[in-house]
Amino acid sequence: MSDMSTYTAKRFDPLQMTVENVAIEDIAHALSLTCRGGGQIRYFFSVAQHSVNCAREAAARGGTAREKLACLLHDASEAYVSDIIRPVKPYLSNYYEIETRIMAVIREAFGLGTLTEAEERFWKTIDDAMLSHELKTMLPGCEDFALRPLAAVPDLSERPMREVEQEFLALYELLKLTEV
Repeated sequence: MSDMSTYTAKRFDPLQMTVENVAIEDIAHALSLTCRGGGQIRYFFSVAQHSVNCAREAAARGGTAREKLACLLHDASEAYVSDIIRPVKPYLSNYYEIETRIMAVIREAFGLGTLTEAEERFWKTIDDAMLSHELKTMLPGCEDFALRPLAAVPDLSERPMREVEQEFLALYELLKLTEV
């Protein structure tokens, strides 16, 4: 069986994903249950909380509506195919292909279409900066890690997944460009 089931009871083949398969509720729920760093951190910190921090950082840097939404949704594919830690991803070329295909569908579903090079650089710069703060705070052995500058103070506290899920959804409501 190549179909997956989602939190909102959608069933589809993630390798044949369409805009109709995408639901912000599935993304928020799955990402709020997915731990950053492959779970190798000091406490549970979700991909959803990371994404909210990235969107808030985009706002603090004066990002456009598209850039803020791109930051909120930059890891959305992980809701459908999970995540692989950064040191391993380059060796799984097929994962990148699958992730890219799913992200294209997600971006289309939320009115982001194809991001410009500048928009791509914007969210990636924020993602990398946020990662530096997360690693220094949460990953044993990274206390001396160099921090990249942030314009906002990220919430790096341990929080209940339902609370983060609701915050993700509320922030999406403020940022959404189109209806799914």
